[in-house]
Amino acid sequence: MSEQGILALNLVSSPGSGKTELLVKTIELLRQELPIAVIEGDQQTANDAERIRAAGVKAMQVNTGKGCHLDAHMVGHALQDLQPEQGSMLFIENVGNLVCPAAFDLGEAHKVAILSVTEGEDKPVKYPDMFIASELMIVNKIDLLPYLDFDVGQCIAYARQVNPGIKVLQLSAKTGAGMAAWLQWLKASRQLAVLGSPVAESLAQETV
Repeated sequence: MSEQGILALNLVSSPGSGKTELLVKTIELLRQELPIAVIEGDQQTANDAERIRAAGVKAMQVNTGKGCHLDAHMVGHALQDLQPEQGSMLFIENVGNLVCPAAFDLGEAHKVAILSVTEGEDKPVKYPDMFIASELMIVNKIDLLPYLDFDVGQCIAYARQVNPGIKVLQLSAKTGAGMAAWLQWLKASRQLAVLGSPVAESLAQETV
């Protein structure tokens, strides 16, 4: 995918973290600026893919049956049908759990771990492999913090205990708080992906 300047991101989390809602809001804010495609992974149903298509971009549902994660073979088949544009952004929403997806490379540039404040702040140390493998941790649903006993500082400290280099964003897809920083990270990551691709190199040579 990197050869076409496509930025592929593997979104991983527990069920109910707000991955799909975050994707929908992200699509609404970015779809006029750049091409976006989505691969949705769930054991059953096409509910999430339908939500993504309703937001205005191409989406392919992959049902894993009893499987607890997507693998590169599944993603490869989905890409054949999806045909994302050169220079686009591809979101892979993995099956919801913090164990199996950590061990599988789907050809993504980065894993992004999404942790809702409705979960325990100790998730990074309970499921360290996922947070070690992730470039970015999103602390989601921060609009609920006034109603919960969730220590954001401790959660971040746990994440950096297992992965000192992990980046952290705090946001609420519902209220929009923190979304600007998320979009900035996405655009910067995509720019690096495009600039480092053979497609960009050939275009640069043509303009010399």
